[in-house]
Amino acid sequence: MITTRTVGHAHDGTALEGVLAVDQGAGPRPAVIVLHTFAGRGENEVAVAGRLAGLGYAGFAADLYGKGVLGRTREESSALMRPFLDDRARLQDRMLAIVEAVRALPEVDATRVAAIGYCFGGLCVLDLARTGADVRGVASFHGLFGAPGNREGTPIRAKVVAYHGWDDPMVPPEAVTALAAELSAAGADWQIHGYGGTMHGFTNPKANAPENGVLYNAVAARRSWESLKLFLAECFS
Repeated sequence: MITTRTVGHAHDGTALEGVLAVDQGAGPRPAVIVLHTFAGRGENEVAVAGRLAGLGYAGFAADLYGKGVLGRTREESSALMRPFLDDRARLQDRMLAIVEAVRALPEVDATRVAAIGYCFGGLCVLDLARTGADVRGVASFHGLFGAPGNREGTPIRAKVVAYHGWDDPMVPPEAVTALAAELSAAGADWQIHGYGGTMHGFTNPKANAPENGVLYNAVAARRSWESLKLFLAECFS
């Protein structure tokens, strides 16, 4: 039976609260950390953690902003995200702290940890990989690709996959090729899956703002999830 529980931990004086989803009938298992959009850790991320638990993993919906902190509007969410975009070293340190908190959980096989992220969370997991962290893999769903500027020359040990909507106005084609060049220079084992006719936020059924380049795409959502299952199986084999 899959159950969930909150997990409190802290980083740099900020109290954080993630949600762990696991099948209690199993022993320590690989963990997949789920990083949230710019709005903060909410129901969508907890639901994804539950889906991962259903696949036999420990799904952990992480919290970057602080216990109970959520953006209720686009403006509030942007204000929560901005300090991390402005200080990528801080973001990277927080990501590493989350990984260590997950490794310490009794339900988790500490040697087998991966991370996935959505939108802003996609940038977060790419930055985790950019630190050279000893994680098995990271997967970005309609994430932001911009390099942090503080990790040049750091080898990337994690496998990397990015699921990208080709019509995403936030990540134009030149950003895609720049990410490919960056990952290659870092020696990464990488993949980028581009979905034609697909905008930002394509995995979210509530995404419906095509005037802003944000729109759900059921086909791309299904294809990317099926690809993720293969990617995780490879990471943890």
